Amino acid sequence: MQAIAEEPTEVAVWKRAIDPEAGEFNSAAAEALLVLRLSPQDWDRADALAAKARLGNFTPQETRELDSYLSVGSALGFLKSKARRSLSPAGV
Repeated sequence: MQAIAEEPTEVAVWKRAIDPEAGEFNSAAAEALLVLRLSPQDWDRADALAAKARLGNFTPQETRELDSYLSVGSALGFLKSKARRSLSPAGV
C-alpha cells in the first residue's frame, strides 16, 4: 500500500479523486461543470459563518457547517479546474 503524501483532509481526498491537473472531460461535460455553483442562499450562509468565525464566537456545529461549505467549494473548484483544462486546446 502506497503512503499518501498529502494530509488526509476532505479537501485533499477530493483533490486526489478529481485530479484537477488532468483534462479528461469531453466538451459537453466540461461546459456543464463550469456552470455549477453554490446557491445565493448558500453563499450568504457561508459568508455569515465566516464572519462569525473571524469574531471567534463560533459553535462546534457552525464549525462543521462552515467546513462543509468549504469542502464543497473546494470540490467545485477542482472540478472547474479540470473542466477548464479539458476545454483548453492542449489540455493544459
